[in-house]
Amino acid sequence: MTTHTWHARNAASHHVLSAGEKEAFDRDGFHFPVRVFTPDEIAGHRARLEAFERRMGGPLRGQMRNKPHLLFTWADEIVRHPRILDAVEDVLGPDLMVWSANFFTKEASDPSYVSWHQDSTYWGLSEPDVVTAWVAFSDSVPENGCMRVMPGTHLMDQLPHVDTFATGNLLTRGQEVQVDVDPALAVDISLQPGEMSLHHVLLVHGSEPNPSTRRRIGLAIRYVPPYVRQTAGPRDSAMLVRGTDRYHHFDPEPRPKVDFGDAERAVHQRITEDAARILYRGTEKAAPI
Repeated sequence: MTTHTWHARNAASHHVLSAGEKEAFDRDGFHFPVRVFTPDEIAGHRARLEAFERRMGGPLRGQMRNKPHLLFTWADEIVRHPRILDAVEDVLGPDLMVWSANFFTKEASDPSYVSWHQDSTYWGLSEPDVVTAWVAFSDSVPENGCMRVMPGTHLMDQLPHVDTFATGNLLTRGQEVQVDVDPALAVDISLQPGEMSLHHVLLVHGSEPNPSTRRRIGLAIRYVPPYVRQTAGPRDSAMLVRGTDRYHHFDPEPRPKVDFGDAERAVHQRITEDAARILYRGTEKAAPI
């Protein structure tokens, strides 16, 4: 545990996680479920997402999946939701930035999957003090390919991975962890619409395809404290959503004023292209369109 982490965690005020739940997060690397939205509230957010998808002629693809909080006012409201921030603050402390967010959607009868991996592998961040809040827009259960985690693997530090760029893998580089993973030890992160899970950036996790007749939709929001910095590429950017940034390691990202406006699209394109250069460094691949 870094000095920064120790101070941040001891400054947390336990808004959502009890002391026992926080100890379990430290031991296991994850916590679920946390109720964030009522069924009606999350249905409204899903309706806005799917209305936009109909307008665009299909599901979000490529860079459109990334950092939607720069494009849509409703997504900006989600990443700032007090219930989410209270829970993340219990782990990371009172100063919080959104470093990235991604939609992970599996269509009905979808062969797409997520290989066993650690989130931190290609992110280039200076410390593993990163928490992902995975917000379920639909149910996310074993029958439709929910996230699965390997408890305690965040304590193993960074593990070796190999790039596969496999067709159907929802990860940037199709990366797979190069250690034996026993699926029998995995925990299914089953969520109902409007619930979320939290997991540590080093936790080994993945998910299976969706053979069901319904969509599985989740928004993964990555939070960092401001002392974390980018070490592997151009100057990075992030959005302060709680507390104070005393370090200024990230260029501040603007909140969207309208949904999918010209200015919002220009900002989103520039920022996601910069992020892709970090994530794809060392390969001949370009970011997906």
